[in-house]
Amino acid sequence: MTDAVPIRNAASLVLWRAMPGGAQVLMGQRGSAAVFMPSKYVFPGGAVDAGDHSAGHLSAPCNARLAQHCPPGAPAPEALAGCVLRELVEETGLALAPTAPLSFVFRAITPAGSPRRFDARFFLADAAHVTGDPDDFSTATDELSHLHWIGLTEARRLDLPFITEVILAEVAALLGGLPQPGVPFFDNSGPVPTFRRLT
Repeated sequence: MTDAVPIRNAASLVLWRAMPGGAQVLMGQRGSAAVFMPSKYVFPGGAVDAGDHSAGHLSAPCNARLAQHCPPGAPAPEALAGCVLRELVEETGLALAPTAPLSFVFRAITPAGSPRRFDARFFLADAAHVTGDPDDFSTATDELSHLHWIGLTEARRLDLPFITEVILAEVAALLGGLPQPGVPFFDNSGPVPTFRRLT
């Protein structure tokens, strides 16, 4: 039986900053009444809108990896970049500089059976490129509560979706200087879950 829930294109941003005690990432908690992942701690992000577009943030290798294993009509890399930048502003009140680099580091498609399904691309960005105070969330919408910076180890003790735990481990390895042999892709678009690396 085919899952009738459509798969929507989405993008999320893992914003990190260097601190004396180690790297921290920005996370917030979804509402308890949310249909998708209620009460879970997540990174800022959401579905791609028709008007999302921002150029100059992605390297040629990131663009090439974003184009792999995509169905017809998949959003362009510039649309995905525009999505994460817009969602960052809406959900946290923070904005990145127009020249801030984004690194494509993870992709996952929500398994069948969920009330919402997304083909989500995750990007990594350094908070050194935030244009204002990285601790000022005063203009954020109420979509995410308990916005805060948290160490990578401490973050894994939060109430997280499974895939977020995997992403945190990947980010910790990257920030620790380990090479990434291709972008991990948990592909649940077909009848058999498939793990790939986008190289």
